[in-house]
Amino acid sequence: MYDCVAGNTVYVRGLWPLQIPWLTFSPAPDKRISFHKFAAYKEKMPVRTIILLTISNIFMTFAWYGHLKYRTSALWKVILASWGIAFFEYCFQVPANRIGSYEFSTAQLKTMQEVITLSVFSVFSVLYLGEKIKWNHAAGFGCIAMAVFFVFHKW
Repeated sequence: MYDCVAGNTVYVRGLWPLQIPWLTFSPAPDKRISFHKFAAYKEKMPVRTIILLTISNIFMTFAWYGHLKYRTSALWKVILASWGIAFFEYCFQVPANRIGSYEFSTAQLKTMQEVITLSVFSVFSVLYLGEKIKWNHAAGFGCIAMAVFFVFHKW
């Protein structure tokens, strides 16, 4: 992850240089940056991770379930369309996991992703597919959301 080298300098190993300027600054791998810049960057990682995971899940939900509104379309067409949409999902998912790995464990990242997925899916199924969320769906989602406590709690 990162090592303190000397004084106020932090040595960052393997930080993937992203080409999206609004997302983060892009130090080259093995570049020394000031401790204060890294601390400011590290504070923003959880928020960036959540935003990127949310955007990723919006694309993923449309790729996986959007075609259900068009059941008469040829299957090969919806498969190609879903793959095209899924490309953009990966463009956000991979950076989200990379950035988030500096702050969260993989179990925490996966749990966060699942809760975001359920939230996005709930809104999608009501607004786009016109389905209703029933009490048993909400209870099941609530049980999954309770898992967050166990995964994120410091034992």
